[in-house]
Amino acid sequence: MTEDEELWLRCFRPAPDSGHRLLCFPHAGGSASSFLPFARSLTPDIEVLAVQYPGRQDRRKEPCLTSIGELADRVYRVAAPWLDASTALLGHSMGAVLAFEVVRRMERETGRTCAGLFASGRRAPSCRRQEEVHRRDDTGIFAELMDLGGTDPRLLQDDELLAAFLPCLRADYEAIETYWAEDGAAVGCPVTVMVGEDDPRTTLEEADAWRRHTTAAFELWSFPGGHFFLDGPHRAQVVRTIANRLRGTAARTSPTPDTPSSLGSACRNRVDPRG
Repeated sequence: MTEDEELWLRCFRPAPDSGHRLLCFPHAGGSASSFLPFARSLTPDIEVLAVQYPGRQDRRKEPCLTSIGELADRVYRVAAPWLDASTALLGHSMGAVLAFEVVRRMERETGRTCAGLFASGRRAPSCRRQEEVHRRDDTGIFAELMDLGGTDPRLLQDDELLAAFLPCLRADYEAIETYWAEDGAAVGCPVTVMVGEDDPRTTLEEADAWRRHTTAAFELWSFPGGHFFLDGPHRAQVVRTIANRLRGTAARTSPTPDTPSSLGSACRNRVDPRG
């Protein structure tokens, strides 16, 4: 990696001989290290890279970015050499939209697309809500964190950690809450959407609306849990779903048989919490 690539992209367990690569985009307030468990589970078959946004951890002295467009431009410029037909992108929450925008830039600049987009815990770009969490005071942001769950309670009790964490969280919320995609915005790669059944910020209908944003294959998977289902007790099933799709295996190799059910005109797959 070049110095700039090492700043933006983290590879916890290099696997240069793997046949597949997964580039991961964290949620608002998140960091590259949140995908370390994925690297442990998927390597050496799939090499996992994770994006480190400015303003956090070892990049805490850098100014945070408050625009999805600017973030996507910056990430694409650095990640372009790593993006090819063997690379898929995984984004959770804010990261799902950012990954979508990076794929759009790849297709626009090169005329090629990637292996696929995994959009997790985020409603489709065409589903807009009026949200202004980034304008709340600190107490209001704490309330949002409590509603979503997934935040280490020790963070909320440590004033020093909070002082370092809040600016990047507020900046990320501003980026995602001021984002909009033009009508018809779509990618040419397969899109697999994953959502927690009890996510307070993304309904199944809003997750299913991602089908409007791809001209290729579409799948919707629902998992037990809330917004941070990725970090819950069913993480192994999430990882297996991603690995199966990257390897191009049939749905019968997923943790449980696919169970299509009606969701408007869609069929979705639900992972059984019993495993």
